[in-house]
Amino acid sequence: MHLDAQALTDFARGCAVLGSGGGGPVADTLPVAAQAIEECGPVPVVAPEELPQDALVLPVSLVGSPAVAAERIGGRAEAGRLAARVEQLHGRPVAAVMCGEIGGQNGCFTVSWAARLGVPLLDADSIGRAFPRLDQNVLELAGLSPSPAVLSDEYGRTVVLDDVDGAFLEELARPVVAVFGGRVVSADYPLSAGQAARHAVRGSVTTALALGRGEGLDPVLTGKVASVQRPGDGAASVLLEGTGADAGRLVLLRARSEFVAAMEDGRALALVPDVIALIDARTGWAVPVEEVRYGLRVRLVTFPSAAVWYTEAGLRLAGPDAFGLTGLKREVAP
Repeated sequence: MHLDAQALTDFARGCAVLGSGGGGPVADTLPVAAQAIEECGPVPVVAPEELPQDALVLPVSLVGSPAVAAERIGGRAEAGRLAARVEQLHGRPVAAVMCGEIGGQNGCFTVSWAARLGVPLLDADSIGRAFPRLDQNVLELAGLSPSPAVLSDEYGRTVVLDDVDGAFLEELARPVVAVFGGRVVSADYPLSAGQAARHAVRGSVTTALALGRGEGLDPVLTGKVASVQRPGDGAASVLLEGTGADAGRLVLLRARSEFVAAMEDGRALALVPDVIALIDARTGWAVPVEEVRYGLRVRLVTFPSAAVWYTEAGLRLAGPDAFGLTGLKREVAP
């Protein structure tokens, strides 16, 4: 399978859904990926087992302010410079690129890097959706080290973080992002193709393509946005009022950068780590939390994330408690 210009829009739509309202606007990185494919050709998508077990995989993601990233889109040489630094650290060439976060803007961003580097894109990623913290990923759950983590800006300046765990990576990376002006590319949790086969979320790219074609997007509610409250720090409360067959229903969404809960009549329709997305009824694109507005006609869709997020360790790292949803509990998967 290849990601070409025709498939890219479907992929981007699916990444927007997997952002669960967060992960940064896909519209900012879709043109970047389209240009990279136009200049460098379609990107092959491969399963991890199609590569040698010890092949070096480069997980990459944008970190920082989506607004800043929209203005600082990088350049043609950015991917090559960071990859060269990673290859220097590991003593072998990068064989493939993997999305550090398939949800939101990072999906298309990673496609552009695979195209620029001339390597395949793994049909896998580190989360299966979008989460705000660098350590909220399945490689952390698997006990893989995030280091050496390489943080780089578009000018080729790099910071290498050695001997750090996931929580410390998150603490150290944020000041680096600030010093670099609000936007860096992070290549953290480096791994081999064999490790990706065992521990990454498999099939993320094909899942995004299917979602982008509308598969599996049966709405929980069809309605309109009745009110939006934004207390700050990326939080929001969105009241949905059902229309048509759903007339009379009220659903409250709670957001912490991403949508993390959908409540109706005091019960949870969906709770993080479930994916919760609002689809604009007019355009068919998922709506980021920051773009939800009064009167918008939407479809609410929800579905489970990767199974590992419903384990005890997964819920501890990215369940309701991790997002301050006191009193709301997820059951550990049997």
